[in-house]
Amino acid sequence: MLAARDDAAANDLVAPIVGHVGDGNFHMTFLMNPDDPAEFGRAAAVNARLVERALAMGGTCTGEHGVGTGKMRAVEAEHGPAIALMRAIKRALDPLNILNPGKIFRLDPDAAFPER
Repeated sequence: MLAARDDAAANDLVAPIVGHVGDGNFHMTFLMNPDDPAEFGRAAAVNARLVERALAMGGTCTGEHGVGTGKMRAVEAEHGPAIALMRAIKRALDPLNILNPGKIFRLDPDAAFPER
């Protein structure tokens, strides 16, 4: 958590951190102008390093709040070959791809990641 805090401060970002006592889980919220490309870029870079640190420590890129599209790259990096199994389960249970299409992981492994 201290590395994340210091990284945000070094990049002139306001990013409050809240955590769950005892389990090491914390959430960082970037307070920034999404229409400012430079500020958005700094926040995206800090977030990417946050995820890299979590995975390097054996943690996860996401918690109980879901994934959506923003962490698709990290989810695929974190779970590697297990993503193929997840795709097979998704196809079996949702053959029409109507339940949250385009969320969590790419159904087509060759498709581009969504742009943010």
